[in-house]
This record gives sequence, structure tokens and C-alpha cells, in this order.
Amino acid sequence: MRLGVCGMVPQDFQTITLQHLQAIRALGLTGAAFHGVGEQLFDVQTSKCKKVRTLFAQAGMDLPQFGIAFGECLFDYDTEVCAYAIRKIGCGIEVARELNAHTCLIRTGSLNPAGSYSPCKENLLPESKARLIETLKQVAAKAELEGVTVVIETHALTIMDSPETNKEIIDAVGSDRMGVVMDYVNHFQSMSQVYNSTERLNHIFDYMGPISFVAHCKDIRVKSGLVLHIDEEVPGEGELDIVTALQRWHDLYPDGYMLLEHLGNDRYPYAAANVQRICVEAGIEIH
Repeated sequence: MRLGVCGMVPQDFQTITLQHLQAIRALGLTGAAFHGVGEQLFDVQTSKCKKVRTLFAQAGMDLPQFGIAFGECLFDYDTEVCAYAIRKIGCGIEVARELNAHTCLIRTGSLNPAGSYSPCKENLLPESKARLIETLKQVAAKAELEGVTVVIETHALTIMDSPETNKEIIDAVGSDRMGVVMDYVNHFQSMSQVYNSTERLNHIFDYMGPISFVAHCKDIRVKSGLVLHIDEEVPGEGELDIVTALQRWHDLYPDGYMLLEHLGNDRYPYAAANVQRICVEAGIEIH
């Protein structure tokens, strides 16, 4: 497998320097991922993408994932909202192609106006799923045209709330250019699953592994409270059987990227060293 990070670069990817990438490379990581703000992507020039692409080549780095940041819901009741989101994503797919990104990440959004990862009862209606599939088919058509692989960030709080639902929706879209992110942490829904993580991880990988094109590497910690609180943790510092997650990914995609994310820049060296140590001890090759 390969190991990279989503972070450690400026929010505006057009201002990335060789020094940013060399700092990541010094951690033994070979990939750096970043996002672009949807509305700003319409103004990104090919020359800027070429500059970033050249810097990655000079640093000996890959771009495993280019994310598109947007607030629209892909299954909004308003068809004009969906149409605008499709145009925005289409522009992002073109930028991903110009950057030579391995994947282009999108989110489904939510009918809850509070945000993409805010739960909503209406998200789970059959008609919402049908609208999402129709939107994703249009996104997939653009991805096929541009030769870009689109991955969907899925989560227990979203319309794509389980490994089973993820497989169902991707099968319905029916495109080799559309899959999901193997963000296994996002699909733990109970303390029982966390404390029996090997079984849950294998279930997640059985369903989502064949339709995943990039993975996110994190751990889980259950926190105290009067209701259930499952939070992210540095790999190797939480409750999960991280070896199983790393081994399952490596077995599926020996050249596939797992990305560290959602940490402060000061924590990435520790997280990278943790994963590298765990892989050495488990006999999993990172290259």
C-alpha cells in the first residue's frame, strides 16, 4: 500500500510550494491530497494546474485525491440546485484531470440545511435515494468523458449511511468511474461494533472494498457522555483493529493510497510514524 496525507498544504492549492511537499515527503509519505472550493474552480487556469502538477513531479509525490468543496445537496427537491451542483462538480472534475489527480472526491450533501453531515429524516426516503442516483449518473457521465475517477465520501449520518447502501447506490449508477472512499471509521454505528471492530471492519471491506479507490486512515475512540459519542482518533491510539484495516486495504490495492486526515499539522508526523510502525510489525509493505 501507499501512505499519504490530506493536509499540510495551504487551503488554496494554487499556492502550494515545493517546500510544502518536501516536508510531507520527509515523513516518508508519497502522497498529498487537498480540496478546492467549488465556486472558485470555475476560475482555475490550466497554467496554475500545470504548475502544481510540476511541483508534485519535482517532489516525487502523487496527488491521490482532489476534493470538491460545495454546500449543495445532490438530491435536493429543487432541480435547479442539483443542476448547479452538477455543473460545479463537472468543473471540479476538469480541474482534477488537469492536476492528474488519482481521484476526485465529492459529498452527497443533506436535506438538512445545516450541512452535508447533518442528519435529516427525509434523507432516508426512497425518493431521495432515487434523486441521488439520477444526479450521480450525470456526474459519472462527466467523469467518464474526462477519464477521471470520482469517489463519494460516505458516512453513517448521510444518505449513504451503510456499506450495504453504498454498494446498492454505486451498483445502480453503474459506472466504472464512480466509487466511494474507504473511510471505514464513518461506518461504525454502535459501541458493540467498535468493541468488536475486527468483525465490523471485515464487513465494511467486504461490501465497500471492491468499489473503493482511495482510503482514509483513522482510528476511533468512544467518549463519555449521556448519549453515544464516537470520535476520530490517531491511528493506533484508539479502539480499532488497525492491522485488519491496513491489511485488508493492502490485499485489495497493493498500490492504493491510504490518507491521514483531520489532524493538526503538528500531529501528522506522529500519526505517520504510528502507521509505519504498525505496518512494519504486521509485515505490510508501504512503498
